[in-house]
Amino acid sequence: MNNVQTGSTLHDDRTGVSTLGGMGARARGASGRLLTEIWMQDGATRVEQALARLLCAEDDGETELMAAMRYATLHGAKRTRALLCLAAGTLADTPAHMLDDVGAAIEMMHACTLVHDDLPAMDDDVLRRGRPTVHVKFGEATAILVGDALQAHAFLTLASLDAPGDNRIALVRELAQAVSAEGAAGGQAMDLSLVGQHVELDRIVAMHRMKSGALVRASVRMGALCAVAEDAAHAALYCALDRYGACFGLALQVVDDILDATADTATLGKTSGKDAAAQKPTCASIMGLQAARQFALDLLRDAGEAIAPLGPRAERLAQMLQRANAYLFKHAPCA
Repeated sequence: MNNVQTGSTLHDDRTGVSTLGGMGARARGASGRLLTEIWMQDGATRVEQALARLLCAEDDGETELMAAMRYATLHGAKRTRALLCLAAGTLADTPAHMLDDVGAAIEMMHACTLVHDDLPAMDDDVLRRGRPTVHVKFGEATAILVGDALQAHAFLTLASLDAPGDNRIALVRELAQAVSAEGAAGGQAMDLSLVGQHVELDRIVAMHRMKSGALVRASVRMGALCAVAEDAAHAALYCALDRYGACFGLALQVVDDILDATADTATLGKTSGKDAAAQKPTCASIMGLQAARQFALDLLRDAGEAIAPLGPRAERLAQMLQRANAYLFKHAPCA
């Protein structure tokens, strides 16, 4: 049995559930899962409310820009990145209201990358979260402006936080780095350049770490950066969070590669089989489905090992791993 040690709980990566023994332990496990679901649902709701509040300006009647921004950002998302921020924030005792706004800024930036990724010049997709993509519903020009505006609003949100200037600067820098030429933008460019090519796995991994993994890693770090400076006194904390975020982010993309090849459109909320149709190399196509699945499990285990030294205060980060494991076992079971 491969177990992830997370505080006082052992996690079975074959089943995605706690492995504490005995009937009492099973009862505690059921109660724990309920509490986990409660804080995740509460956190997602709070971030949704923050997004609705922050994206509240009315259009002037001549454009649909704000309506399209809200369409792209509100409703239907799992809020994984925002929840990672909230979970890491518990390590730094970050105030909840601040985490809500930082989580909202992260989700704005994530929505920006998705809107642009769906454009005809990029991945050319017509579905996102089970609904028509922004360029399908509002037009391509509006979709481009939606992405631009969401990026600006994300930085405005961080700049307006009720936090010391140094913290706000660190947060802005972190989010900017995540979507820069060394992050999501560079990863998207690499993704486009690899279409139709036969490439080594390490190039796909490097692309995934930039295109989607960089924002996941930043989401984890930003939860702590709200209140704790990245300095010598906190080097161990940020080392653990960096490894956790890097492993978690890559695992999410590997799972996405697997599901693109195996799940239907209804499950994905976007068009299935797009990678193969576009001749895009992925971890699943290069490694094979079962090897890619094991790769994702190994990454999630490594993420758990990274935060084990942080103890019980990292419980919510461990719970995010449990949710990812459960999602993988539900939607991509063993052959």
